[in-house]
Amino acid sequence: MGFFTKKEKKEETAKSNLLLAMPMFNNGERFDIDKVIAYLQSDWGIDVTDIDKSAEAASFSVEGETVVLATVAAQIPMGDIQGTAQYAYNWPTAVKDLENHNVHGLVTILSSNTTAKERFGILTKVLTAILATSNCIGVYQGTQSLLIPKAQYLDSAEALKSNQIPLDLWIYIGIRRGEQTNSAYSYGLTAFDKLEMEFVNAPLGLRELHTFLSQICAYVINSNVTFKSGETLGYTAEQKIKITQSKGKFVEGESFKLEL
Repeated sequence: MGFFTKKEKKEETAKSNLLLAMPMFNNGERFDIDKVIAYLQSDWGIDVTDIDKSAEAASFSVEGETVVLATVAAQIPMGDIQGTAQYAYNWPTAVKDLENHNVHGLVTILSSNTTAKERFGILTKVLTAILATSNCIGVYQGTQSLLIPKAQYLDSAEALKSNQIPLDLWIYIGIRRGEQTNSAYSYGLTAFDKLEMEFVNAPLGLRELHTFLSQICAYVINSNVTFKSGETLGYTAEQKIKITQSKGKFVEGESFKLEL
């Protein structure tokens, strides 16, 4: 599915930010680095090199990226979990499910010259290897305001095998119900050097609005599109969705408002 827009595609420059995610465990369990590496090789067909491991940490190279794994024998602070869980409509029982977790992992993709899209792809592959080879409950990505249960993560990650974007693993799409209209916003596009996008008081149902904004975000990431204020986009040459840059309504800083 494509969009019609006066778009600017540009070579993505490397972001200095590292990527971080935290898989969570109950009962003192943890991941097995040897199983993680074997899964990356067998399921994703990835060469894993420069392996350096100890009892509590490991590092290795995947597709030119340095991956660092560590284990922390403690909870992620429940205040952080609760703060994110209030927006996690995809995991309504998150607080209850995670209240007794007592181990979490640190999965870090160090900064490099690779594009954000490629690095997020590597992060997803490493996390699926951990999830598929352990009793991990789910993944916390505080920077993107994401809490993702195990089954959802493994299911969504399959999109990478057909060169699609597993958007719900990379970007949070917030939704707000109004009396007669609804709103939606992205949270996480800044990691791809893009402005966040918002629909404010749009005449669409919540599910339709969520799907629509998700498709636009996936298009922006997959095609590395940079919008400009005053442009339009749409599913057809006739459809005109106005793009306006202004102060964010539901996000900090500037955002693109999409007007139907």
